[in-house]
Amino acid sequence: MDEAFLNPDSITNQQRDLTQQWHTTPCEVTSKDPFLSLVEENHKRNFTLWHHEDDARREDKGFEFIYHSKRAIDQNNQQRNDFIEKMDKYLFTLFGDNFTDETPMNSETLGSIVDRLSIMALKQFHMQEEVDRNDATKEHIEKCSFKLDVIKKQIIDLRNALQNLFKACAEGERGFRVYFQFKMYNDPELNPALYNKSSSVSKD
Repeated sequence: MDEAFLNPDSITNQQRDLTQQWHTTPCEVTSKDPFLSLVEENHKRNFTLWHHEDDARREDKGFEFIYHSKRAIDQNNQQRNDFIEKMDKYLFTLFGDNFTDETPMNSETLGSIVDRLSIMALKQFHMQEEVDRNDATKEHIEKCSFKLDVIKKQIIDLRNALQNLFKACAEGERGFRVYFQFKMYNDPELNPALYNKSSSVSKD
């Protein structure tokens, strides 16, 4: 199978470039490729989550600011998981016919590896910022330089793992399932804290 979008370098380069771009321009998904657009959507949620996580630690901003940050984290994390599932569904339509009952199933899906690479792209960008600081101590820069080298190696490892799994799935040597998250905490019919609250309100 010779699908251009299955080149892991295209995915990691896209995540790296968008991380850089979105720090100066609005987060917009522009890819016309149906799979790479899902990669962008997933990365957009991780990018947004990263900065809401920063906001949620701003004790100087007051309760309401932190509350809205936490709600935004909740919403974007749900959407992030949704796009992992969508990536896996898309890839399952390509590879699923290659799998049999005897095919070893990989516990980590292709979409989850793409998601991990997205987070690593953000870590690399922000750790590079720390290395480039003019106001930091030499010790701080040395520590961050070491961490940056580790992050880069982890990205290479994940990139290779993604390529190997693409190849194994295309050849039917390994398979994966779409692991639906079935998140319960946002569903008023599945979260007791929500449906019990609704019941108690209706009785008053």
